[in-house]
Amino acid sequence: MAKKRDTVTYKLKKGNKTVYIGKTKNPERREQQHQREGKSFSKLIKSSRRMTEEEARKKEQRDLQEYRRTHDGKNPKYNRDSDG
Repeated sequence: MAKKRDTVTYKLKKGNKTVYIGKTKNPERREQQHQREGKSFSKLIKSSRRMTEEEARKKEQRDLQEYRRTHDGKNPKYNRDSDG
């Protein structure tokens, strides 16, 4: 049986700045969760098509690695550690 393609990667943006990189099956619900948690951002941008959870996890890791490469090894503001 084929794995479900039900997960997307996304970025929380504040202006042009990325403040969080993540993955979710439900972007609208996840955006509301981030708002309730008090994260300051202006929009949630989907950064992938729907894919399997494993594909999304790998893309999330690549996106975080690229972010760190261009930001002196640091994660986005709300990503806690190297795994996001």
